[in-house]
Amino acid sequence: MKLRMALVGCGRISSKHVEAIEKNSHLLEPVAVCDIVEERARKTADIIEKKLGKHPEVFTSYVDVLRRNDVDFVSIATPSGLHYEMTMQALEFGKHVLVEKPLALDTRHLKEIVETSKRKKLKVGVCHQNRFNPPIQEVRKRIEDGSFGKLFHGVVSVRWNRNESYYKQDAWRGTWEQDGGVLMNQSIHGIDLLQWMLGEKPKRVLGLIKNLNHPYISVEDLGIGIVEFESGCVGIIEATSNVFDRNLEEVLTIFGEKGTVKVGGLAVNRILVWRFPNEETHPFMNLADPETVYGHGHVPLYEDFCRAIVQDGKPYIDASSASNAVQIVLAIYKSSLEGNWVEFPFDFSTLDMKEWKG
Repeated sequence: MKLRMALVGCGRISSKHVEAIEKNSHLLEPVAVCDIVEERARKTADIIEKKLGKHPEVFTSYVDVLRRNDVDFVSIATPSGLHYEMTMQALEFGKHVLVEKPLALDTRHLKEIVETSKRKKLKVGVCHQNRFNPPIQEVRKRIEDGSFGKLFHGVVSVRWNRNESYYKQDAWRGTWEQDGGVLMNQSIHGIDLLQWMLGEKPKRVLGLIKNLNHPYISVEDLGIGIVEFESGCVGIIEATSNVFDRNLEEVLTIFGEKGTVKVGGLAVNRILVWRFPNEETHPFMNLADPETVYGHGHVPLYEDFCRAIVQDGKPYIDASSASNAVQIVLAIYKSSLEGNWVEFPFDFSTLDMKEWKG
């Protein structure tokens, strides 16, 4: 039997969810589409009908979606600041949740989602789709099989461009309440990959943020962080939305005792350096860039999430795992605000940054 799902939020990223729904139509059936702008919801429902031959019911009320008994899980693709509340509402209604990044914007909210999902025995998956990129999967395999030997440090660099027209698309963009800056929005995927490769448990963070080129937003357009993990590895984060005059690259580099790997391209989709003993090349060096920075990872992510529900397993990227990257970003914010290392665990929210002057 197919899982019945509802897509909530029909904005910029919804096309990747529609693509994933179509490619996984053997596992799921979209029965509802919801957006506060009815025209957007209807347009998305029409696209789904053209692809799958059946028109999902259109809603403008999220609670009305949750009241339906024929919805097994909801996919939440709304502004970041709504993820916590909408995820918690869905869990209270007994629904599984697949939610876009970031999971929440507050350390306490992260913990509450994790604890509630466990208590209710419901799945919460998070859209860090770049973990499914074939080159990233290759690096992960080499870490797990010990090919790197001792891991030393890793670096993630997100060098993109976001201009004024991007922020004018939606009022929530570039705000502390609903978004966060280049670290929380554009770079959270790269930070997730970095922490995933280096041990997943941060010990302390030192960070600095600036707003150098976007006076019309209240958040950072440059973020720098140093992360010391409990594993002993060190992570370095460089994130900017100031690159002239278009996106340049997202690069993840891992340095170990017996291996050096650099994955780059538009969306960490191509191996640039592959060095192990007697091994200096890899077929994934020749992969082409995807058409957008979103890549195609939503398709396997949806498949994994559906199978986790059916088989009562753990999603590849669950709430607990996805919390790490958000906590690192919040620690960078807190460190920059206070001028000190931030030790884990700690409590902090993007709302604590409202008085920050970049």
